[in-house]
Amino acid sequence: MPLLQVEAVSVMFGGLAALTDVSLTVEAGTIRAVIGPNGAGKTTLFNAISGYERPQEGTIKLGDRVVTGQTPHAIARLGLRRTFQNGGIFGEMTVLENVTVGADRRTSSTIPGVLFGLRRDRNAERQAVADSLAMLGRIGIERLAQTRVRDLSFGQQRLVEITRALISRPRILLLDEPAVGLSQAERDALAVMLRQLAAEGMAVLLVEHVIDLVMAVSDRVTVLNFGRVLAEGTPTDIRADKAVLEAYLGSA
Repeated sequence: MPLLQVEAVSVMFGGLAALTDVSLTVEAGTIRAVIGPNGAGKTTLFNAISGYERPQEGTIKLGDRVVTGQTPHAIARLGLRRTFQNGGIFGEMTVLENVTVGADRRTSSTIPGVLFGLRRDRNAERQAVADSLAMLGRIGIERLAQTRVRDLSFGQQRLVEITRALISRPRILLLDEPAVGLSQAERDALAVMLRQLAAEGMAVLLVEHVIDLVMAVSDRVTVLNFGRVLAEGTPTDIRADKAVLEAYLGSA
């Protein structure tokens, strides 16, 4: 059974159809990319899956559980994490503090326990910090742990957001334009990391305009155009699809 199933989902804003009858699945251990021109509905799809938009039609499932219309917090608790196109991190906090915030699903400490210094809660907090430092090391930015996020480059901020999404060890990871602001070396490292995550069993759904990255890491690609699925297939299939070339790749 796929970890993520989107079945005939439609989203309307007033009289405007942002998504119409969109379906896709993401299996454990695979990467699916969603591409398309600006305004094609990619971010709306992410918002519907993660609970920030309620579809007017269709069903969204995590495993065998229907999550259509549930809150973002409830969906996150089921093992889905996402990043945002315009970022979602705290500029006044350090990199380590931002990442540790993302460990909430795996941390057993409570606010009263931390305030009163209970041993169990102190130990849980220490473990969250250790896990966060380890994940920063995996992404290759542990040297920035004590830097305030506002002082980082945009590309570094993207890496912090990805690290924070990963710290809770999600079953399903949604990445919205993760390569924006990254150098070529950072993009290459991101590609390696994404394939490693898939090899560990994670399901990854990726929205990205950097086509070389999409084609290098994806098992399947869905192309959206005007809120509808234009094409779906392997990277090789998509590169050869005449409709896709005309609508998107040919002008990219």
